[in-house]
Amino acid sequence: MGYNSRDLPAKKPANLGIKSDKTKLFVPLFPVNGKVHTDPELGDVLLRKSQRARRLSIRVHPLKGVVVTVPYWVPYARGIAFLESQREWVRTMRQKVSARDASLPEGEDIESLRARAKAVLPDRLRMLADRYGFRFNRVAIKHNTSNWGSCSSKGNINLNLNLMRVPVPLQDYILLHELTHLHHPDHGPAFHGELEQLLADHFSRHLEEDDFRAYLQPIGESRAQHRITSVLERALKTYRPV
Repeated sequence: MGYNSRDLPAKKPANLGIKSDKTKLFVPLFPVNGKVHTDPELGDVLLRKSQRARRLSIRVHPLKGVVVTVPYWVPYARGIAFLESQREWVRTMRQKVSARDASLPEGEDIESLRARAKAVLPDRLRMLADRYGFRFNRVAIKHNTSNWGSCSSKGNINLNLNLMRVPVPLQDYILLHELTHLHHPDHGPAFHGELEQLLADHFSRHLEEDDFRAYLQPIGESRAQHRITSVLERALKTYRPV
């Protein structure tokens, strides 16, 4: 989960002769383009200098903790001040992240999640593909924290094992999302139009199931162009791969 400030300059200063550093950080190590600020309440907070950032931002990550991204021309002190100004928001996000982590079934670790995902997700993907006329190449179960799924140009689909932590309608949303990428590799109007049609038909087949019925009211009240997609995407953002 992240929070952005909007009071910084939109553009960085003129060329300062600094080359982009694309080194990835692994907390709690002390990276060369950042430092750790120890907060009495929040513990170690990573202040991460970024060549690409245009504003201060905060993310609360289930594994990395609190990360403050600081544009490289902004002093660390301003990052600390920004953290202090958003302390209440950080508290709230940490509570939500902790609650989601606690949603893992008791005693279930990543490997047991992987086993369940392999037993459930490929068959459900094939079922949806057959129903709607999609043909994919291979399906693989992955474990990452960056996305719920992906579809390659070769028709290979990757699914995140963390999908086993979300309700079935949200699982199906990701499966249909990736299948739609077989027709539309981008997220343009054609992609969203087809995905919305698939979701509408899919929901119409499962109206008697409580998991699906729970989304009907917000879908009916939505004013978004693609109502089902919008509601499910917003619901999915309350979860996070770990």
